[in-house]
Amino acid sequence: MEKIIIHGQKRLCGEIEVHGSKNSALPILAAASLVDGVSEIHNCPQLSDVDAAIHILQHLGCKVARDGHTVTVDSTGMNGYEIPDRLMREMRSSVVFLGAILGRAKHARLCAPGGCEIGLRPIDLHISAMEQLGAELKEEGGRLEFTVPKELSGARITLSFPSVGATENILLAAATATGRTVLQNAAREPEISDLADFLNGCGARIHGAGDSTIIIDGVKRLSGTGHTVIPDRIAASTYLLAGAVTQGRICVKDIIPAHLGALLPVMKEAGCDITASGRWICMSAPPRLHRVKMTRTMPYPGFPTDVQAPLSAMLTVADGTSVIIENIFESRYKHAAELLRFGAKISVEGRMEVIEGVPRLLGTQVVAPDLRGGFALILAGLAAHGETVVRGVEHIDRGYEKPEQILRSLGADIQRIQDDEEEGFGKHKENEGGTEPNAPADIGSAKNDIKADAAAPDESAGGQPPGDVE
Repeated sequence: MEKIIIHGQKRLCGEIEVHGSKNSALPILAAASLVDGVSEIHNCPQLSDVDAAIHILQHLGCKVARDGHTVTVDSTGMNGYEIPDRLMREMRSSVVFLGAILGRAKHARLCAPGGCEIGLRPIDLHISAMEQLGAELKEEGGRLEFTVPKELSGARITLSFPSVGATENILLAAATATGRTVLQNAAREPEISDLADFLNGCGARIHGAGDSTIIIDGVKRLSGTGHTVIPDRIAASTYLLAGAVTQGRICVKDIIPAHLGALLPVMKEAGCDITASGRWICMSAPPRLHRVKMTRTMPYPGFPTDVQAPLSAMLTVADGTSVIIENIFESRYKHAAELLRFGAKISVEGRMEVIEGVPRLLGTQVVAPDLRGGFALILAGLAAHGETVVRGVEHIDRGYEKPEQILRSLGADIQRIQDDEEEGFGKHKENEGGTEPNAPADIGSAKNDIKADAAAPDESAGGQPPGDVE
């Protein structure tokens, strides 16, 4: 295993490009198994989650080749319908193969998916949608087996929550189903539109992707095509926050600024100067960041839950008290306990995180609890005085391609090395659960002031997490 060592207090400046979207590449790779032919997927990021998706494709009988950031999938010889436990447990997004396998093989067998432990992410919406399209489910011992007695047929489906993963599975299963499928309350994320663009390039007839109502007219067969994955809006957001936490100036190029529409006002409230034009976003941070009164995570186009943890890290050094309400997942503050080790002042109560900014953080040893929380610790290390050691780097590698190289190109003192001391380095005893760090005494009044403004979780998220982000 590896660890990342950071010597903080280096101002980040420069220009970078971000890799292709992880949350777009994974469903598109799944969609390639639905195609009867060869698909070329360009701008495909080199991530461990993408490697896991490739392994699933190969297990299903597809031929897969990678050349840099281009992945070629030949699915003409696909003959499998089962994803074994060892592959399902590598990533949560493996469930998106369900719709593609059912559409192609009319039979699918899988177990409960894995991924980051950031709260309950039930796949009830996925299962219900497949049943409405004509599949039958038999569950035994934690394994799910779907069969299609006749054929998949179009249906009118209304999601109780705009789940990204359920929307993707419906697009995949309905693309070659008989008749028309009308999906209401669909997820509107850019990654949904990207998947629909790929499928339409293969011959699908999907209309309205990116809106809350999507219409899919099934076709008999999909053919191979070439497709370029959109830039990763979450990675772009994270690097902009890295620049802000170091009082730096960063330009991210070859990005789609509209995809970061919910982040930019938050950064402006923190005192950052933001310029967006064409395929560029430039950010210049003030000498001391300002507090951000309240940020609520919401489905797109709201503030993305995947950026919540990095934003938390930035706000630890802002001037004043900031509040974050996590409306998507009920257990996504595990990074808070690790940020406390830097000297941050954070209180977590249910879905609410109160952050009182401090003048300085001190380097320490921390363990990444999950993908986005892991990068939040890197951001804290960049801002901290002294040396920071981040372990659990394998979580970060699931969603960020060579982050230490990108940060080093901006001026960070950061390196990745083998971890010779990992044996016996377990969870920290204090705040081991990482869900309820102790509140500093002087935060209590601030918590009382903002509770009235905090949206109840069930009001914002319909009591149903999307179950697919990580």
